[in-house]
Amino acid sequence: MRIGIIGCGLIGRKRAAAARGHEITLVYDRDPAAAAALAKTTGATVAQSAEALIGADLDVIIIATAHDALPVLATRSVEAGKHVLVEKPAGRNAAEVAPVAAAAARHNRIVKVGFNHRFHPAVLKAHAIVSSGSVGPLLYIRGRYGHGGRVGYEKEWRCVPEISGGGELVDQGSHLIDLSRWFLGELTLEYAATPTYFWDIPVDDNAFLALRGESGRMAWLHASWTEWKNMFSMEIYGRVGKLVIDGLGGSYGTERLTLYQMHPEMGPPETTTWEFPFPDRSWDLEFAEFAAAIAEGRRPCGDIGDALAMHHIIDKAYGRGNE
Repeated sequence: MRIGIIGCGLIGRKRAAAARGHEITLVYDRDPAAAAALAKTTGATVAQSAEALIGADLDVIIIATAHDALPVLATRSVEAGKHVLVEKPAGRNAAEVAPVAAAAARHNRIVKVGFNHRFHPAVLKAHAIVSSGSVGPLLYIRGRYGHGGRVGYEKEWRCVPEISGGGELVDQGSHLIDLSRWFLGELTLEYAATPTYFWDIPVDDNAFLALRGESGRMAWLHASWTEWKNMFSMEIYGRVGKLVIDGLGGSYGTERLTLYQMHPEMGPPETTTWEFPFPDRSWDLEFAEFAAAIAEGRRPCGDIGDALAMHHIIDKAYGRGNE
C-alpha cells in the first residue's frame, strides 16, 4: 500500500517502522525538521501541507498528531477516499469522533484507531484463553495503569484541555476502557472520580472508574499520573479461573501473563506463567491487522466504533454527557 503520515514525532516514527513492506510515500509535520528526518529514514517525500498529503494518490493515511487535530484530519482523509489509522483517542470527545465514524460508513472506508495495547502478547494470549472458555464466563476486571510524569510535565500539551480533551483519563485511561470493553463487551459508567492530586494543571492526574456490563459484569479501573514507579496491571476474573497481566516491557517491567486455574475441589489453583521479555511488537501486529482488514474488507480489531463507545464513557465521567 502507498502510505502517507501526518505527524512525524515519536508515534509517527513508530507507525512508519511498523509499516515495513509498504511504501511510505509522503510525510508531513508542522515541524519541518521532524518531517525531513522521517522522510530521510523512509525514503518518503515531504508534503507541503496536510491538505496536499490528503489529496495525493495514497491508499492509507496514518494520523499521529495531538488530539485536537485527529478527528478533522481523519474525516478529510476518509472523504478523500483513504483508509485511515488514527491515533487514540481519535478526538477530544464523542461529538468530534462521531463524524469520523459516520464518514467511514458513508464512504465505506476503514478507520482503525491506535489501540496497540490489544496487540501486546500477554493481552492477546489472555484474550485467546478467555475466548476458549478455559476460565469460564467472566465476572469482573480490575485494571491499573500509570506513570509519574517528568519534570515540566505540567507544561506539555497533554495538560492543556483545549488540545487534549482531558487528562489521565483520556491518556492512559482510554486504554483501560478499551481493553475492558474488548474482554467484557459493552459497558456503561456506574461511578467516576477524576481528581487532580499532584500536578498544577487544569485536567485530572488520576481517574477512578466503575463500569458495568451485561449480567452485572464490572470493571474497576484506576489510571494515574502519580504512579511514581510506572506500572500496568490487569486482573481478569472468570468463574473457574483468573488471568493476571503485569508489565508492558521497558520501564513498566517485563510483560507477564499468569493463569490461575481453579480445581473442581477448589483450594490452591494450578498456576501457569508466561513471560514476554522480547521487544514490543504491538505496533507491528496492529498494523498487520489493519492491513489484513483492508485486504479482506472487514472491520479491524479496535476501530472508530470502539473509540466512539470509549468516548461516551469518558464524556459521562467528565460530566459532559454523551455530546
